[in-house]
Amino acid sequence: MTARIDKAVVSGVFSLDGQDFDVDNNVWLVGDDDEVLVIDAPHDAAPILDAVGGRRVTAIVLTHGHNDHITAAVALREATGAPIWFHPADRMLWDVVHPGVEPDEALGEGTRFSVAGTTLTALHTPGHSPGSTCLHAPGLATVFTGDTLFHGGPGATGRSYSDKPTILNSIRSRLLTLHGDTIVRTGHGDDTTVSAEISHVR
Repeated sequence: MTARIDKAVVSGVFSLDGQDFDVDNNVWLVGDDDEVLVIDAPHDAAPILDAVGGRRVTAIVLTHGHNDHITAAVALREATGAPIWFHPADRMLWDVVHPGVEPDEALGEGTRFSVAGTTLTALHTPGHSPGSTCLHAPGLATVFTGDTLFHGGPGATGRSYSDKPTILNSIRSRLLTLHGDTIVRTGHGDDTTVSAEISHVR
């Protein structure tokens, strides 16, 4: 069976510098009717589990450490038994949300995941956060960009540990070098393509 991409939108709160903001997060699920890999675990595990629909979860891969992407990760792990993959450079962000709890595996440049006959490869794209990581699935003509690249340009850099020159370099060197027709599936909002975003990266 061919791998497919499903999306669940999970609503909740993003906390920044003592302020709370209501946000909608995209959760991406790559798999088939039997197994699935989950990208990001925001806010509440219940709607993610609904989207999983009883399939075996092979991995929970977190694109970065901001709370609106990782809050439900531990509960999702407890419900599915799947390992949490997380880039160590964002550990300071993880520890704020999940003190005393460990992720399972270190996500890094070139980490590869196989699910439902397709392969996803991790691209380390620091800037939005030091550990920000995208997942490229060439067989699905897709890259999952978390908060690194959106419809309309780069992710925000007005965050603790973020840096605008670094994110621009990551996008130019790691994402805009992909085939222009590659679909960009983001952490928030609508899809776009690599070619559509070239003019937005200054």
